[in-house]
Amino acid sequence: MTPEETRGRLGPFRDKALARGIPVDEVERWMDTARPCAILAKDGDGDGPVVGRFGGPLLLPVGTPHPSHPFVASLDLAALPADATDLPLPADGRLLLFAYPEDEGGGADMGHVLYVPADAAVTERDKDAWPLYEIDEYREVFERFPEEPLRATAEVSLPYHHLVELPEPPYADVLPGHPHAEELAEVWDETYDDIAASGPLQLGGYASQEAVDVDPVATAVARATGRARPALEEVADWVLLADWSPDITGQEGATVHWVIRRGDLAARRFDRAFTSVFWNP
Repeated sequence: MTPEETRGRLGPFRDKALARGIPVDEVERWMDTARPCAILAKDGDGDGPVVGRFGGPLLLPVGTPHPSHPFVASLDLAALPADATDLPLPADGRLLLFAYPEDEGGGADMGHVLYVPADAAVTERDKDAWPLYEIDEYREVFERFPEEPLRATAEVSLPYHHLVELPEPPYADVLPGHPHAEELAEVWDETYDDIAASGPLQLGGYASQEAVDVDPVATAVARATGRARPALEEVADWVLLADWSPDITGQEGATVHWVIRRGDLAARRFDRAFTSVFWNP
């Protein structure tokens, strides 16, 4: 999607923001932050190409230790629409996402990402072989994980958040350079359905969840680094790899965020990704 196409897609957002009296230069600066993303919808809810699936057989490279979290989805990177994201993803191979959609607290890493090169020798593994599967409560949630193909469309994303946390007092402030950030984030939320498709899984773009004041990526970085309020420069090194909003009975308030440093992503160090979960039980 070219910059001109992006701005054209954001027309409804621009019109509504200006109608609310937000200065045009601030609206334009907010639009400059737009990022491409891939929205993955369940088969039947989208008309893009099939790029993977929720569930299905768990195919791991020979000798790979079994991930410690349940299997969520497998994505065929070669099938993604061209330039669907601005992430330095491999051109082919499969990306496997693992997570449990609850927050155990204490900064726990609640998932895992595994990249399987296209030429890797793989073997099918037991999807039930993760440590907590034998506990009824966890097994019952996992058995409600979706099992179906995923179709991708290239979309555009703007921030849903309007605050940044600071390491020193006052500890929170509006996004730098955007005094009308809260109103702009509200307009994006109100106009999103007129601009982009929706789906339970998203690659790239901006993170969203049920309650968004600060960037969920910043929250994940705080947990990954063990620093309550990491510096803005440090947060800027990280990107949203994927979001998952589970359509699972009993987990409706959950959102899973897989984040990673951009340098680690470019180096294919997916083992350094971190998974956080927002859950409003």
